Amino acid sequence: MNKRINIAIDGPAGAGKSTVARKVADYLSFLYIDTGAMYRALTFKAIEKNVDLEDGPSLKLLLDKTVIDLQVGEKEQLVLIDHRNVTTEIRSSHVTNNVSFVARQSEVREEMVKRQKLLAERGGVVMDGRDIGTHVLPKSELKVFLSASVEERASRRYKELVDNGIEANYEQIKEEIALRDKRDTEREVAPLVKASDAIEIDTTTMTILEVVDHILQLAKERA
Repeated sequence: MNKRINIAIDGPAGAGKSTVARKVADYLSFLYIDTGAMYRALTFKAIEKNVDLEDGPSLKLLLDKTVIDLQVGEKEQLVLIDHRNVTTEIRSSHVTNNVSFVARQSEVREEMVKRQKLLAERGGVVMDGRDIGTHVLPKSELKVFLSASVEERASRRYKELVDNGIEANYEQIKEEIALRDKRDTEREVAPLVKASDAIEIDTTTMTILEVVDHILQLAKERA
């Protein structure tokens, strides 16, 4: 690909954003930026430090003293907080169920967006999240909005946990995902919404590779 475009991938929890974005970035030799992992990292540290998850100023102070580093691993992206590998810890249900509270704090989002924009300045970036096409990279050459039914997203999350040896309850996961959707779409700061020029892909009946191939074709057209 001659032109190193920026690709924004948005969508609700469990739509497959991270997996798809990582594979697209690998194929194109682009930088993959998991913005959700950045918010998860701060949430994890806030819980560890007993910081109120709905206190924006206190969370911003914590973030200012925190180095969040995303690195390429052999099988997955590694997430480090202050040089400490927390890749597994930030995927715990405790972090998952609380990250929405942290992500909706305006002070936190303002700083995170600054960091994300800096990473994307030179182009050749695949970034996924909930407000990338609308707020973080509104001028990105390709915007994709991934969607899937709540039932399918809950099924994927359930399988992921079980495959990793973690006890899980499908109905509880479905309720948690529906609650996260509500929080993400109703938050005052940068809510989850499809950009007007984004291409929506319903992944409910698609495989990961089918979604990836579709996005790669769109990227080829844009470049």
